[in-house]
Amino acid sequence: MSWTLIILLVLVAAAIAAVAIVGQRKSPGKRGSEPGTGMHVLESDYQSGMGGGNVRRWEIPRDPQAYAKIFAPKDTKK
Repeated sequence: MSWTLIILLVLVAAAIAAVAIVGQRKSPGKRGSEPGTGMHVLESDYQSGMGGGNVRRWEIPRDPQAYAKIFAPKDTKK
């Protein structure tokens, strides 16, 4: 191999590494959703490919307090 090709490959590898590092440091963006009234509707669709499958829907409250009540034990003192 010529030295030019080796240097070019090293520079390309360094550029790819630099782009990967900068990409990891960026903020992943906003997570979650704004609180409000009503429900979020989540749907899961699974098909096995052999005629079987499952579709399931969940309704999750948008209100953070109502969402927290789902996980609190029913006999918890208030």
